[in-house]
Amino acid sequence: MATPSSRGRTSAHQPALAIFAALGTTWVFVLVLLGAFTTTIGAGMVFADWPLSNGSLNPRGWLDNLAMFAEHSHRLSAGVMSTVTIILAAWLWRTEARAWLRRLAVAAVGLVLLQAVVGGLRVLLDHFQVAMVDTSVGRLFAMLHAVLAQLFVCVLIAVAAACSRGWIQWKLPPVTPALRRLGVICCVLLFTQLAIAAVMRHSFAGLAVPTFPASNIDGGLLPREWNFRVGIHLAHRAMALVLFLTLPWFAFRLCRERGASPLMRAGAAVLLVLLGAQIILGAEIIWTYRAVYVTTGHVLVGALTLATTFWLTWLAHRDVIEGAPAA
Repeated sequence: MATPSSRGRTSAHQPALAIFAALGTTWVFVLVLLGAFTTTIGAGMVFADWPLSNGSLNPRGWLDNLAMFAEHSHRLSAGVMSTVTIILAAWLWRTEARAWLRRLAVAAVGLVLLQAVVGGLRVLLDHFQVAMVDTSVGRLFAMLHAVLAQLFVCVLIAVAAACSRGWIQWKLPPVTPALRRLGVICCVLLFTQLAIAAVMRHSFAGLAVPTFPASNIDGGLLPREWNFRVGIHLAHRAMALVLFLTLPWFAFRLCRERGASPLMRAGAAVLLVLLGAQIILGAEIIWTYRAVYVTTGHVLVGALTLATTFWLTWLAHRDVIEGAPAA
């Protein structure tokens, strides 16, 4: 017998809900883009207060000053993202029969609110210095803010995918456990790479090694001098090489998988395009000395690469998540 709280809930496809979840997932990349642009031009501390900007929701001059526009737009877009996430969770809680999906939506709300608080602490605690690592407390929170953003992207994608018609009406055989494991490994590697990148960006280490592909002006593989910034920069390059080998292998295995849908195979092709674009943008950052739009594009494409890899891995786990027999 249905309980009062479960009446009206369904596990069937809800087109309006699916569209709203997809639009919310799209908006998160607008937020990532604005955040990347703000960080790249060094505008993260243009307002010293939070959650308001110079004490206002409409600070004077923000439409005329690029730094103010970047940071305030990022804050406004974050507010939109929080609202969308709360609405999505409430909608799912009211209409969705799958308890795990309702809990995942609540987790998304928790993440977006935590992300907002961490973003605020980045501003409010920036004047406190940590001599041991030669940075501010605010910048440490900025690194965490960047990492949480990637986790939030993945959770939103998981919710949107589970709301889609293809997920609910899936009739293909399950993929192999080996492919699922490979997808998880690729997601972990990408998440690690993006965490390294966050530390590198907020440690001002983007040009710690100012040559590419060599690591010094004489064409050597190793730099002449070492410090933390050089080390984190080279760690980013080393992980890029690992991903250059593992992501194509994941895409190749996926395309050969009997249980992969045409959409998943198309996603594998998109993943390879994103990987190629990311490598080119990474090199261009060095060659253009961190040109703003190149650097911003590199951050955005990195997020899209993680999102695509996670989406493919999440789809590969569909039968396990929904409780169907595994291969």
